[in-house]
Amino acid sequence: MSNDNEILFEKGKQNDSKLKIERKEGEPTPAFKGASWAALLVGVAAYLIGLFNATMLLNEKGYYFAVLIFGLYSAVSLQKAVRDKDEGIPVTTIYYGISWFALIVAIALMVIGLYNAGSIDLSEKGFYGMAFVLSLFAAITVQKNIRDTQRARERD
Repeated sequence: MSNDNEILFEKGKQNDSKLKIERKEGEPTPAFKGASWAALLVGVAAYLIGLFNATMLLNEKGYYFAVLIFGLYSAVSLQKAVRDKDEGIPVTTIYYGISWFALIVAIALMVIGLYNAGSIDLSEKGFYGMAFVLSLFAAITVQKNIRDTQRARERD
């Protein structure tokens, strides 16, 4: 009876090893990478589709587009600066400070723009705010995944 159980266990181990994807230590899982990219694409696409369909003036649309791009860049830049500093990679104080300042300004510009937007319904303001936050978070996560993957592959 125990031999049957051992054989079944061995067969189970063989099947599990065939399904398991080899990944290096420290590398994010493919599911996490995919979820991060999906969140970034959904956030940015929703924001841009909302802007395209909005009944605001072109200069207002340009403002919200510029704030999104500025926010994405500043979030990734800050994530890199924080991580470099944590890992002992030299980061100048001025760059670190500017990274924080840029992200705070991007978020402030979004909040101020939405607060003062008289032509946008409250539900649309919430939509833009949530799409903006999702995009920033996802951009940070995608950049982290890329860096973790690169570092895990360099170890070998």
